[in-house]
Amino acid sequence: MAQSAVLAIDEGTTNSKACLINAKGQIIASGSAPVPIEHPKPGWVQQDADAIWDATKAAIAECLEEKSTIKISAIGISNQRESVLIWDKKTGKPLGPVITWQCRRTAKECEELKAAGHEADIIARTGLPIDPLFPPTKLAWLLKHSTTTQNVCIGTIDSWLIWKLSGGAIHATDRSNAARTQLFNLVEGAWDRKLCAIFGIDECMLPIVQDSSYIFGETHKAIVIPDGIPIASAIGDSHSALFGHGAFKPGDGKITFGTGSSVMTTVPKFITPPKGITTTIAWSINGTSTFALEGNILVSASILPWTAKLLGLESVDDLLELAKTANGTNGVSLVPAFVGLGSPHWDSHARGLISGLSFGSGREHIALAAAESMAFQVLDVFSIMYEAIGSKGQIFVDGGPSGNSFLMQIVANTLNHPVGPGQDTELSALGAAYMAGLATKFWPNIETISKLPRHLEKITPKISSHDRNLAIEIWTNAIAQTKYKFQESHQTGFVRE
Repeated sequence: MAQSAVLAIDEGTTNSKACLINAKGQIIASGSAPVPIEHPKPGWVQQDADAIWDATKAAIAECLEEKSTIKISAIGISNQRESVLIWDKKTGKPLGPVITWQCRRTAKECEELKAAGHEADIIARTGLPIDPLFPPTKLAWLLKHSTTTQNVCIGTIDSWLIWKLSGGAIHATDRSNAARTQLFNLVEGAWDRKLCAIFGIDECMLPIVQDSSYIFGETHKAIVIPDGIPIASAIGDSHSALFGHGAFKPGDGKITFGTGSSVMTTVPKFITPPKGITTTIAWSINGTSTFALEGNILVSASILPWTAKLLGLESVDDLLELAKTANGTNGVSLVPAFVGLGSPHWDSHARGLISGLSFGSGREHIALAAAESMAFQVLDVFSIMYEAIGSKGQIFVDGGPSGNSFLMQIVANTLNHPVGPGQDTELSALGAAYMAGLATKFWPNIETISKLPRHLEKITPKISSHDRNLAIEIWTNAIAQTKYKFQESHQTGFVRE
C-alpha cells in the first residue's frame, strides 16, 4: 500500500518550495526553484506571475521525483504576503506584474490618504496602518495601468496558485491573506465596502474568502499534479509558521529570525492594535478566526555579517566566537537602524549607531552588542504585545539563527522567558500541511497535531535580574539616541534638529 502524505507549497519571495509531509509530521521529500525579482525603478519591486507558477511547478516536480510512489492526500499553500496581482478571468493571463510586499511605488498615494484623515478608521477596521507595504494602493495602481478593467480577478499569491492548480475554476483566498489586503474588515469578517470605495476597488473583482483549513476545490490540468487532489489550505507564510509551531493558545508566540524578524503572538479576539503593532487574522478553522498581534523588525540577523566585516572578521561564525569571549558588552550598545527602526518604533528617520564606547571597549564588546541587538528588538515588540494582552505563553523560534544556541540563549536571557527552537526550518510548509490535513482528516484534529514532535529542548534564561535590567537600560538609552532626526543644512552640512 502506497504511503500517503500532504504536499505543501511554500511560495516565498525568492524561492518556491514544495514539501511532502507524512502522518508523523516529518518532511520526507522537498524541492525548490528560484523566483526572479525585478527592480524597474528605485523602490519598485515586482515579479512575473507566470514565472511564479513555473517555479512552483518546478519545485513540485523535484519534490515528487524523490517520492514518486507517494499518494498525495491533499495540497496546502503558504505564501508571501501583501504581494498582489490582477489577471483576466476569461484567459487567465496576468494584466500586469506582481507588485511585491517590498515595493514602495505607491508611497505618494499613501501619504495623500493619511493627509485626508483616513488612517485611524482604516486601522480600526483592518488592524493595519496606511503604508505601501499593504496591497490596496498597489491594486489601484495595477488597475489604473491595465488595458482593461472588465472580467478582472484580483488576488494575493495564494489566490493565483489556487486559480492555476484548479485550472482556472476557483477564485478564492483565505482569511489570513484577506486580512493583509487592508480591504477586509476583521470585526465583520468580510470585504469592507467603505474601504473598497476609499481605494477605488470594485468588490466583485475580489476572491471569495474561506477558512485557512478548507477544501477550496480539486486540481485540474495542473500538469505536474494528477487531477482530483483536494486543494485544502491557504495561509500567509508567517501565520503558517505560527501554526506550524503549535502556538494555539492565546499568548503563545513565535519569532522568525532572518534578514529582518517577524514576531507574532496569538490573541483571543480582535483588538485594535497598540501603537507600533498590527493586528491580523492568524488563521481560520471551521468558521472561527484566531487573531494575532504582529511586529516586523527591519534589520535582524543581517547585522551579523555587517559587523563581522566592520571588525575585519571573515565570517559570522568568527564574530560569534569573538562575542562569546566577552563578559558583557561593557556598556556598548549597537542599534541596527540602518533603514530606520521597525516595530514598535516605526521611525524612518532613525539611523544606526554604536554607543557607550570607552577606552575599555574592545572588538568583543561590539561583537556581543551586535548579537544582543537581535534580542533587544524582539523584547521591544513583545513588551507592547504582552502589555496589550496581559498574558505570556510559549515562545518559539525559527529561521537560520534559531539553530545557534549562543544566540538563542541571549534571546531567552533578554526576554526572561524560555524559547523553543523548531526541529525543522520549514515551519511555513508544516503549518500549511497541517491545515490541509485537518480539512481532509489526514489528521483528525488539532489535538493530534499538537502532539507531533516539532521542537528541540527549550533554552531557559541564565541571567541575573540586575544584569538584565542594566542591559535593558543601556539599550533603551541607545534607542533614544537613534531617534534624533537629521536635516540637511546648506551652511553646516548636517545638524541635529
